[in-house]
Amino acid sequence: MDTPLIVEQIYATPIEEVWQALTDKNKMRVWYFPQLQAFEPVVGSQFVFTHDGSPYQKEWRVTQVVAGRKLAHSWVYQGYPGWSEVIFALVAEGDKTRLTLTHTGLASFPHDPHFARHRFEDGWHRIIGTTLKNYLGKNHN
Repeated sequence: MDTPLIVEQIYATPIEEVWQALTDKNKMRVWYFPQLQAFEPVVGSQFVFTHDGSPYQKEWRVTQVVAGRKLAHSWVYQGYPGWSEVIFALVAEGDKTRLTLTHTGLASFPHDPHFARHRFEDGWHRIIGTTLKNYLGKNHN
């Protein structure tokens, strides 16, 4: 059974600013992936990354967009079986924002240490709980 990986974080930042961090490629390079070269928050749009020499090259496409509320994209590796999806869902809570990240399909990847669930868990907690939080904190003050 493929249990979704869910990570929640509350930011002391208005929802509009969190949405911009999720959808502006220049901002995404700072907190998400510095290799990101092109991105548009449009269903079907492909992420373009510089090749960083890793054997695990990302092939992502935007799968869902609800302006200001939800962004989802596939998470696929070139040359490897498996398909997963990452969903960023935002809810305003006064002047704060709750982000719920849901990553589904992890069990579809090969049984290989690189695709181990704990690596995704650690990565998302770092990205959502530290990197994005710090980015929003610096840019909100």
